[in-house]
Amino acid sequence: MKVKSILSALILVCVSSGILRAQWLTQTLHLRAGWNAVYLHVDPSHATIDEMVALDPSFAVEEVWMWRPDLSGQQFSTSPLAPTTGDSRWLSWSRQEGEDSQLQRMAPGVAYLVRINASIPAYDWNIQGKPVAKRTQWTSSGLNFLGFPVPADASPTFRTDNRGNVGFFGPAPLDFLRVAEFYKYDAGDLGPNNPAFVYAPRTTRMARGEAYWIKSGDYYNRYFGPVEISSPEAGQLFYGDKGRVIGMRIRNVTSAPITVNLSLLASETAPAGQPTVTGIIPLIIREARTNAVLVGYPYSRLVLGTPHTWTLAAAGNNGSDAEIVLGIDRSQLTGNAGDLVAGVLRFTDSLGLSQTDVGVSGNVGSYAGLWIGDAVVTQVGQYLKKYERDTSDTPVTNADGTYKITSLDTSLTGVSRGYPLRLIVHNPASGSATLLQQVYVGMNAATNPVVARFEGALNPSQLRDSRRISAPHLPYSSSNTGWAFSGPVNPAATVTATVTTRFDDGESNPFLHAYHPDHDNLDSDRAKTLSQGSESYSIVRALTLQFLPPADHFDARTSSAQNLTGNYAESVSIKGLARGGGNVDTRTFETRGSFSLQRITDVPVLSSATTP
Repeated sequence: MKVKSILSALILVCVSSGILRAQWLTQTLHLRAGWNAVYLHVDPSHATIDEMVALDPSFAVEEVWMWRPDLSGQQFSTSPLAPTTGDSRWLSWSRQEGEDSQLQRMAPGVAYLVRINASIPAYDWNIQGKPVAKRTQWTSSGLNFLGFPVPADASPTFRTDNRGNVGFFGPAPLDFLRVAEFYKYDAGDLGPNNPAFVYAPRTTRMARGEAYWIKSGDYYNRYFGPVEISSPEAGQLFYGDKGRVIGMRIRNVTSAPITVNLSLLASETAPAGQPTVTGIIPLIIREARTNAVLVGYPYSRLVLGTPHTWTLAAAGNNGSDAEIVLGIDRSQLTGNAGDLVAGVLRFTDSLGLSQTDVGVSGNVGSYAGLWIGDAVVTQVGQYLKKYERDTSDTPVTNADGTYKITSLDTSLTGVSRGYPLRLIVHNPASGSATLLQQVYVGMNAATNPVVARFEGALNPSQLRDSRRISAPHLPYSSSNTGWAFSGPVNPAATVTATVTTRFDDGESNPFLHAYHPDHDNLDSDRAKTLSQGSESYSIVRALTLQFLPPADHFDARTSSAQNLTGNYAESVSIKGLARGGGNVDTRTFETRGSFSLQRITDVPVLSSATTP
C-alpha cells in the first residue's frame, strides 16, 4: 500500500470513534447510475471500502471521492468542484486501484461523491456503522459540500412553500436565506448541469444521506436544523465500565416553540469481528427536583418505543434550551464483566424536519477492587435472664447448684446513637472477597497502582502519596491474612466472614491483660497457660453483609458501580469453659445495622509482596 494511503487510513480511523465503542445502525443510500452526492450519518470505519463493497455481486460502486474542505479560509470557489486527482481537497478510492487507493475507509459527517456503474439504473448501498452526531463545519469562503439531518421517513423541501409547509431551511436566519444557493446531483455524468442549481427550492425535496453544494456568500451559517444538539466531541456517548453520567444540551433555534422527542432504539447486531452487543443499555434521565427535601434527583427511564419529550420556548426566550443529563443504571446490568450493551438515541422535532441519531454504549463492569466504608450498628441484642423464685422470693436452684432460668430475652433494641465500624473489603476479579484489618494503597516499584497487605510492597520514594487504612475493631495480626467472605461482593450478594480471636491471642484479645495477674491467662506461678474460659475467652464474630438495590433516585442509580449499601448483621459469640460431652459455655450477642462501601480503586489483585 502507498504511504499516502496509509496516512489517509490513519486519519480516518482517528476521525472515527473507538472501535470498541460499538452500537450499530444501517444507513441506506439510494443511488443511481452515474455520480451521486452522499453524506454519512454513521461511522463505518471498522471496515475498509474494499470490504464494504466486496459482497456486492453487481460491482455497482466504482469510485468514492471524499471532500476535505480547507477550513483555514482559503478554499474559495464560485462553483461546485469536480473530483480531480491531485486536488488536496479530494481523496479517492476506485475499484480498479483497490487497496492502493488514497482513500481506504469512510468517515462520518463527511460528504462524498460515489459513482455507480452506468449499467445499473438504481442501487441501494446499505452501510452499517456507528451512528454519530458530528458537528458540521462551515466556511464562508466559498461553497460548502455537506448533508443535513433530514428524517429518514420524510422529505422536506429546501424552503417553505407558498402553502406554509415548512421547508428544512424555513426556520433559518433571513440573512442566510437571502443569499443561499443550493446545488444537487441528479446522477448521470458530471457536466455543466450536474450538479444542477436548485431553481425551485420551495418544491425540490431533500433526502437523508444526500449531500449538496451550498453557497452563502460571506455569510457564516450556523443553522443545521431547527434543534441544535450539543453532544460529546466524539459524536456518541460511551460509558465504558465505570462511567456514570453524560450531559447533553438541546436548543431551539427557531422563532416559535418546538417539541423535541428523544427515543431509545435497539442496536443492530454487530458486524463480524466486532464485539457482540448483549443487550439494551439501561438509561435514565435526570429530572428537576420538585422538593428540596429529596435526597437525590428523581429520574425517568428511557424505554424502547416510548419517547421522552421537551417543549422548548422560541429562540432567545427563557426555556429555549434544556440540559439533558443521561445516566446509566448499572444496577440493571446483567452478564459478565466486559459485556457490551448499546443503543441508539434518536432526536426528532415536532416540525418533522430533523432526525439526529447518537450512538450510546457501555460495558458491564466488574466489582473487583478495594472497597472502603463503614457499618453503623443501630440495634443490639439484649441478654436478660428471668429466674424462678419460691414463695419467699428466693431464687430456685437446679441440681448442679445453678439458678433455674424461666426466660431469656435476647430481642434487639435500638441504640441512642449508631456506632461505626470501619470495613475494608478487597474483592478479586474471581473468587471470594476478603475482609482486612489493614491495607496499603499506593504505587509499586514499576509505578503501577497496588493494593497490598504490607508496606514493603510500596515504592519507598512514593510513600508520601501512599495510604495505610486500618479497622481498629478487628483483631490485628502481623501476618495480615484477613478473613474470607463466603463469596464475592456484588449488588445481589449476601456474604459472611467469620473473625475468630483466640483466648490466648496476646496481640488482640481484650480479655488478656499482660500485667494483671487475674487476666494474664497464667496460673499463680505464671508458669502454666490456663485453658479457655479460666481467665480469658475466645471471641467468634460472624459479620454478614446483605447488599441491597440502590435507592430509587438518580444519584444512587448511577453510582451503583462505585457505591454499595445494605444491611449489616453481626453475631458475637463469647466462648468459655469446655463442659462434658464437648459442650462449650457460649454466650451470643446479636447486633444489626446498615453499611455502605465505596470503591477507591479497581486493582483486582491483593498483593502479599513484602518488597516493592
